[in-house]
Amino acid sequence: MKIYNTLTRQKEELIPITPGEYKIYACGPTVYNYIHIGNSRPICVFDVLRRYLEYRGNKVTFVQNFTDIDDKIIKRANEENSDYITVSEKYIEEYKKDAKGLNVREATIHPRATENIDEIISIVSTLIEKGYAYRAENGDVYFRTNKFDEYGKLSHQPLEDLKAGARIAVDEIKEDPMDFAVWKAAKPGEPFWESPWSKGRPGWHIECSAMARRYLGKTIDIHCGGQDLIFPHHENEIAQSECCNSVQFANYWMHNGYINVDKKKMSKSLGNFFTTRDVAEKYGYEPIRFLMLASHYRSPIEYNVTVMEQCKASLDRLNNCNDNIKFMLDKVSGTLKENEKEITAKFDTYREKFIAAMDDDLNTADAISVIFELVRDINTALSNEPSQELVQRADSIFTELTDVLGLIYTSRSDSDDSEIEALIAQRTQARKNKDWATADKIRDQLKAMNIILEDTPQGIKWHRA
Repeated sequence: MKIYNTLTRQKEELIPITPGEYKIYACGPTVYNYIHIGNSRPICVFDVLRRYLEYRGNKVTFVQNFTDIDDKIIKRANEENSDYITVSEKYIEEYKKDAKGLNVREATIHPRATENIDEIISIVSTLIEKGYAYRAENGDVYFRTNKFDEYGKLSHQPLEDLKAGARIAVDEIKEDPMDFAVWKAAKPGEPFWESPWSKGRPGWHIECSAMARRYLGKTIDIHCGGQDLIFPHHENEIAQSECCNSVQFANYWMHNGYINVDKKKMSKSLGNFFTTRDVAEKYGYEPIRFLMLASHYRSPIEYNVTVMEQCKASLDRLNNCNDNIKFMLDKVSGTLKENEKEITAKFDTYREKFIAAMDDDLNTADAISVIFELVRDINTALSNEPSQELVQRADSIFTELTDVLGLIYTSRSDSDDSEIEALIAQRTQARKNKDWATADKIRDQLKAMNIILEDTPQGIKWHRA
């Protein structure tokens, strides 16, 4: 498999530190609000990365953190006359609801910043001892960016260019405008932890360095996140981790592209900001996940009503194929016919094409195209009085490939299905009895429920409109 490494700006063969094992760190949410659809993209994309590596037989340790102490969390707590623990706990639970709705598997480890204060203090202490960090007069601790010769190597910007865009206040206590906080002295009324420098709390960047080291080691295979995190967050992680540990922090860096709303980057200031929860209430979670995977992860994607309707229509095609397969499984019998062997052999070629697409920098867009080619051939095969073995083969390959992408997962409730099946059975019996009035009445009732009936040689098949 090859992936595009942000660090080197080229596709590289993905080679793990330990053969057959991958250690991945994905930056998680700062839990002060519901996640927005921009947050949903890395959550879905790197869930697929993990699924695919496991599908190919690898062991994956996937760490995704919760930033549960931060200026935004403290501000939200003050606004709600609450505390940071209550706020962070609430939005961690809300995140879990959205992640489950998006069919995102739980991380191997979901560490919290506040659970790793000792690790953070240890790293800051080492940075000070090595001269890479210093205590300011007010108790803050800052990292000296000009001490790290490779600062800017991820964002591919020399330190001089970065400094040109920086500003320093008149009362600034930093030695250099580019220095960043690894420890913040607490202001009156703020939560704090004891440290050798002040009662305070960790800076945002140091939290991820500490959690990555504690749970994955000093050097990890892949670090991933949104494109907006390249600078300064990931750049600062590299600086403090490599200066502390004296080894490379991550071998590969993967970043997903932005989400645009009506051709403009989504932002609160533009008023085009949508939470995942709000979008899911209108369209459901499955179309959101489909949207995140329908384009290459490094490309920007467009969010608007038209695009979401297209995603729903595409999912309908997949769901209808799945429904056809499940319907046929109970209606046919027999082993593979001679003329079906070529069809099943072709099914296997789609697996090869799917793997080729995913091996090319996690190209989910091309992988989805392969699945739709498969769907076309499955639908054709099912329309020609197939054997049960053929239907089973179709079911197996369809489920295998869609599961890697996590696409088909919203199932109908048994109670809804049983009610519909009972009505269809009643209508069938009424037609046998030539009770056309009852049959028409039930047909209209089903139509009102958005149930479409279809006569097939195997019996009545139904699906939702």
